[in-house]
Amino acid sequence: MRALLQRVSEANVSISNNRVAEINTGLLILVGIEEEDSKEDIPWLCKKIVQLRIFSDNEGKMNLDIKDVNGDIIVVSQFTLHAKTKKGNRPSYIKAARPEVAIPLYEEFINELGISLEKEIQSGEFGADMKVGLVNDGPVTIWLDTKNKE
Repeated sequence: MRALLQRVSEANVSISNNRVAEINTGLLILVGIEEEDSKEDIPWLCKKIVQLRIFSDNEGKMNLDIKDVNGDIIVVSQFTLHAKTKKGNRPSYIKAARPEVAIPLYEEFINELGISLEKEIQSGEFGADMKVGLVNDGPVTIWLDTKNKE
C-alpha cells in the first residue's frame, strides 16, 4: 500500500458538487492499493500515520503527532499512486489492484485508522470522480509505502 500524507490546515472532497468530507487541521491521505497488498499491510501503515510527529509544537518544531493536535483525517483512494512511467508517455496502472481486491482493503484501512486515531475518519468514495481541495500546511508531504518500510 502506498500513502501520500499531506498536512493540511483545511481539506475537502466533493463528488458531483456535493461536499462529502471536510476537515480543518489534520491529514489528507491519498492511498493506492496494488494487487500484492494484503490486510497485513494495514496495521503498520495506520500505526506509522498516527505516530508520525509532523505537526509543529509551540517552538515551531515538528514534534507532535495528529492526536496531540486533535487533528482529523480524510482518506481518498488513488490508484494513480501506482503509475509506472518508465516507458513512453502514457502511465501504466497494471500494478494497481482491481476493485474486488482494493475496496475491502481500502475500507479496512479506514476502519483501522479510525480505531488507531480514536475518532471517525472521513473519506471520499472509492472509484468516484472526486474534486479534492486542500491547503497544504508547511508544506508538509510524506510518502509511505508498505513495501519499503524505511
